[in-house]
Amino acid sequence: MKISKHNFILLFLLYISSSSQVFAQSAFPLESIISLSDDLSEQVIAWRRDFHQNPELSNREYRTAGIIAEHLQSLGMEVTTGVAHTGVVGILKGGKPGPVVLLRADMDGLPVLERNELPFKSEARGEYNGEDVPVMHACGHDTHVAILMAVAELLAELRDDLPGTVKFVFQPAEEGAPKGEEGGAELMVEQGVLDNPPVDAAFALHVSATQEAGNIGYASGPRYASVDDFKITVHGKQAHGASPWMGIDSVVVSAQIINALQTIVSRNLELTEQPGIVTVGSIHGGVRSNIIPEKVEMVGTIRALDTDMRKQIHQRVRDISEGIAQSMGATVTVEIPYSVSYPVTINDSLLTRKMVPVLETVAGPDQVRELKPITGAEDFSYIANEVPGFYISLGGKPPGKPIEEVAAHHTPDFYIDESGFDVGVKALAAMAWEYLATHGSE
Repeated sequence: MKISKHNFILLFLLYISSSSQVFAQSAFPLESIISLSDDLSEQVIAWRRDFHQNPELSNREYRTAGIIAEHLQSLGMEVTTGVAHTGVVGILKGGKPGPVVLLRADMDGLPVLERNELPFKSEARGEYNGEDVPVMHACGHDTHVAILMAVAELLAELRDDLPGTVKFVFQPAEEGAPKGEEGGAELMVEQGVLDNPPVDAAFALHVSATQEAGNIGYASGPRYASVDDFKITVHGKQAHGASPWMGIDSVVVSAQIINALQTIVSRNLELTEQPGIVTVGSIHGGVRSNIIPEKVEMVGTIRALDTDMRKQIHQRVRDISEGIAQSMGATVTVEIPYSVSYPVTINDSLLTRKMVPVLETVAGPDQVRELKPITGAEDFSYIANEVPGFYISLGGKPPGKPIEEVAAHHTPDFYIDESGFDVGVKALAAMAWEYLATHGSE
């Protein structure tokens, strides 16, 4: 469709007018947030580089937590440490009465060997499930911590006019606690992070290596899938490989189970509603080519973007495994979850609708995009299950870099461009203030 020059000018003036109204009507102090964020931009990068060079594994974030706690205390906050092992919570009370908003950042790194040649490259090592491993911030949690530390300083500077309370939550073990330990957002919630004072709404962000630096992405409703790992143990009868009729072949039973599990998504789920995933990632059994093993173990992951579908998948995994094993004379043990279990991360639809204009104001309308849900998982879901939550993504892809050249999260070459960090600081600060200012009388 062609637009005449006259109509183009009218449309442009209408856009400027509507944008001005958004700025004029906004409850948060835009100029102050932008100015203070700009002042902190170099410090955010310095913090992030320090954390990147000194990553720590889940439930072992001692150094990181110490730096955070010292910073929050220097801002005059009420600070609690040791929450859910190494978590830090800081409470900023504004000069005016109002609701309570929670802002959250995760702190842990991953057992990944970094391949990037950066001046602040990680060469750290740690212990993971009894093994000595390399450690890297291969998912951007170093960035999340640095951004939230800056938001804390920014809002503390404006505390006299802040209409309510902000609870800054620095969370350990988002990637999952070590085997045999509790941790993460689930444990923080159990230990009362949403209480004293009670939280009214929660916000968080996650950097994205595939999203242009400085862009903000969001979704209303399901944003991240639930995750449940599972372990299936098939018990057969050991036999000589040359005489399979004398045993019950746990390997063949396992193969049948793996194939049948793939029919859950393709034949049992109503895929026009939401997707689902069942993946077997590891299978172990036997020690020799000529011995049919008595036992085979499989582990895998289940993802769902709908709570009912999640339950349906769990039941079908059990039914299929047990049915096939019984039909072939074997027995089976199914453990769901085996060690990791996060609910679906759902963005509150009303909160999303109210906050999108805020994001467009601080980042620019052309920098804010609605995205499809993804099948990655996030334990912010434990918080968003209890109070209205809004979880956004912040772009970290170098401008102009082809998407096919971008390294995925959780890989040795994972890389985040630092140019958009200030957008994340402004977004979290503005959303917190907007909520407090517009919900004070509710």
